Amino acid sequence: MIKAIVTDIEGTTSSIDFVHQSLFPYAKAHLRAFLHAHAAEPAVAEQIRETAALEGRALDTEAAAAVLARWIDEDRKATPLKALQGMIWAQGYAAGELKGHVYPDTPVHLRLWHGQGRRLYVYSSGSVEAQKLIFGHSDAGDLTPLFSGYFDTRIGGKREAGSYQAILKELALPGEEVLFLSDVGEELDAARAAGMHTCQLLRDAKARPFAQHPQARDFSEVAL
Repeated sequence: MIKAIVTDIEGTTSSIDFVHQSLFPYAKAHLRAFLHAHAAEPAVAEQIRETAALEGRALDTEAAAAVLARWIDEDRKATPLKALQGMIWAQGYAAGELKGHVYPDTPVHLRLWHGQGRRLYVYSSGSVEAQKLIFGHSDAGDLTPLFSGYFDTRIGGKREAGSYQAILKELALPGEEVLFLSDVGEELDAARAAGMHTCQLLRDAKARPFAQHPQARDFSEVAL
């Protein structure tokens, strides 16, 4: 019996286009001004230091902004970039300039599964803070009360089996009682290697099917 469902965001609960055409450009447009305005704050200064460490050289605020903007263009899954993007998006959501996209069936089935007593979790390359913003300010209202927890790249890469083993440890459940949902086959491979059940969402015509995993066009087709 599936007692917990762990879901990806991009291409799974929410449109890839929303992330790449709305969130990323918003963060890039506000990045430089945000860093100059908040560089002295401990949380922001820490991310600038981590950016410099990953880049392997000293960076002042302006140089860090240039590196981070390049990482946005490269769609780098770097933890300091994700953390800073989350801080910038928080301002955008608070100002009403951003609204988190979810597919119409997403809130319906999240509420259904939650009502059945299944624990719901998110695992995304975006920071936990950014995950909470998407679901807390979604176009279907605040969905955060439905979730029991969130995981990001701080627990490990999404294509590494060890990340899913660490999630299972946090959930205190065996893999056979956990279902992982994603549109990315390599992530599903890693989750299955850790012992989880898997299902690939094929919402986007560009999604590459992995026939070794059960597939669904939306959450109504996810078999539990």
